[in-house]
Amino acid sequence: MMSATDSSPARADAVLSRLQLLVTRKLDGLLQGDYLGLLPGPGTEAGESREYRPGDDVRRMDWPVTARTTVPHVRRTVADRELETWLAVDLSASLDFGTGRWLKRELVIAAAAAITHLTVRGGNRIGAVIGTGPPRDGRTGSPATPPGVLRLPARPGRKEAQGLLRTIAGTPTRPGRTDLGLLVDALNRPPRRRGMAVVISDFLAPPEQWGRPVRKLGVRHEVLAVEVVDPRELELPDVGVLPVVDPETGELHEVQTADPRLRRRYAAAAAAQRAAIAHQLRAAGAAHLRLRTDSDWLLDMVRFVAAQRHARTRGTTR
Repeated sequence: MMSATDSSPARADAVLSRLQLLVTRKLDGLLQGDYLGLLPGPGTEAGESREYRPGDDVRRMDWPVTARTTVPHVRRTVADRELETWLAVDLSASLDFGTGRWLKRELVIAAAAAITHLTVRGGNRIGAVIGTGPPRDGRTGSPATPPGVLRLPARPGRKEAQGLLRTIAGTPTRPGRTDLGLLVDALNRPPRRRGMAVVISDFLAPPEQWGRPVRKLGVRHEVLAVEVVDPRELELPDVGVLPVVDPETGELHEVQTADPRLRRRYAAAAAAQRAAIAHQLRAAGAAHLRLRTDSDWLLDMVRFVAAQRHARTRGTTR
């Protein structure tokens, strides 16, 4: 896979070719079929009515049929046949880290590739906003595209989607952290028809920075949050003195990992941080997929989508 120091176009193409092969082999046939969306959204096209079952959304009650038959009915809806998907891709310097099979940056690109593969067909359009780090001095940006954010317009077609992925993979990392709140808010402007929004990040920025923009995004769109995690962010190994470099500031710290109390405090703080992230995403009504650098991310994605579709058939939404 691509290293943190090698983001040349040729290398990015090689990485994406490998990802395309992995995604095609493992996802095709498992998650394809009649298009109903990656998330169990209700859609907007009216379908047939059926009798109400416990757990159905009362907002979908078909009152004319209910009055005519005196039996409660709900109106089924089918997903739009043309979907506009937008990715918010966080490429902060903290993503250039990984102690498992992947770097977190590689996992971000892999998640973008898989989601693109699952959604860009049948005329569906996909676009992206990319967080490239803090704004450079003197940059002002625009209301729709804040400084430090690169916007790629939504276009249909696999060729255009591959170009979008190449741009994501080839975007260099700059020191510092992307303002995740501004990045997510870039998906709210300008207002668009209802669609799907995917936020891919490690979500290490304070939840109060990005929570409100994600909630605002969820008012109009189906939201999927893909959280990228490395096991060393959850617990420290007992390896003696461990030199740690902050990728966003370049500062070097030495941590004595042989201290069991330090490891316990670290694990407790990490668990509390991840719980706060999960709580904020639930409060925003976003579907939450966690991918780890030390696990099979494709299998995790297959399980997630299968669980979402199972929930849809049972009449629930998340």
